[in-house]
Amino acid sequence: MTAEEDHQLMMNRLGINEIRPGADQWQKLRRSETVEDFGREVYGRVPANAPKVNWEKVEVSDTGRVGGVPVIVKKLVGHADNSAYPLIAVNIELSLTTPAGMAGPVPVMMEFGFGGFGFRPPPGAQSGPTWQEQVLANGWGYAILIPSTVQADNGAGLTGGIIGLCNKGQPRKPDDWGALRAWAWGASRSLDYLETDPTVDVKRVGIEGLSRYGKAALVAMAYDERFAIGFIGSSGEGGAKLHRRVFGELVENLAGSGEYHWTAGNFIRYAGPLTPKDLPVGAHELIALRAAGPVYRLLGKKDLGTNAFPPQESSLTDGDIAFRPVFITTFPQGLPPLRNTDLTRQRWRFFCARNRVQIIP
Repeated sequence: MTAEEDHQLMMNRLGINEIRPGADQWQKLRRSETVEDFGREVYGRVPANAPKVNWEKVEVSDTGRVGGVPVIVKKLVGHADNSAYPLIAVNIELSLTTPAGMAGPVPVMMEFGFGGFGFRPPPGAQSGPTWQEQVLANGWGYAILIPSTVQADNGAGLTGGIIGLCNKGQPRKPDDWGALRAWAWGASRSLDYLETDPTVDVKRVGIEGLSRYGKAALVAMAYDERFAIGFIGSSGEGGAKLHRRVFGELVENLAGSGEYHWTAGNFIRYAGPLTPKDLPVGAHELIALRAAGPVYRLLGKKDLGTNAFPPQESSLTDGDIAFRPVFITTFPQGLPPLRNTDLTRQRWRFFCARNRVQIIP
């Protein structure tokens, strides 16, 4: 009798049909199953006819300075191939800033920006150098992607943008992608460009976002394993907050007319007639899709939509459980951690601020 036959015999005697996948089966089986569940029920599927993106450098400057550091700034536009439906044009705006005079390629942080210059805290909210200045001072570069040039942030725009282009101007099917998945797709296409730029260390490109763009950054990192790290700020429901946790931002919020465009149409069902308990996946499994890379989760005490407390019922600890088949690690008991205190465990980094979050890496 072989080991496999003896193993099956024992399972039969125990009445076990199958066992949970271990680390060796994660990439072979469970990861693809989890991606399928998220695609069908939560974020929607990227269509097979998603177009290629051709990048154009529209402006290059090497005479500027940021925080006293000489920089090279490239402004780029990614033209999505619209030959199948010329009535819709998608031109993705991306900027890349790297320190000048570097001996080799540098790491880059990509941000989902709220405007042409990326997110900035309100006046008076920050003292000292900006996050861009801090990045450059350490010899890194940064890229800012304008997600609204990929897909509009409203339901009326679903027949336009990259979603409308793929659907030739028609309304979505229930399992078609929403804006979060479209923005993440845009980040991946931006990473395609960065892979061609000799000034960028493509093995060390991170993705960052705040609030709705924190959701998008987590989705981007989960689906595209080329991103080396995720810096996820106050992502709430649809991001790192557990769907089944009745606190803060809820499934019902995302299913309403103001936010339903972020997800697949199928997701609306879980606000009626189904409930969040019927979802086949949770936020901890989204984080677990990045079991091969580090995640930094940032939230604030007053960011109630993020479900900061109690972490015992959040994706922080549940995600740790989901990680264990690949990285044998657990978080210390007795959470939550003190506010303004880092909690670092191998592939995780967690920080809870006293008030609301401002993304200043």
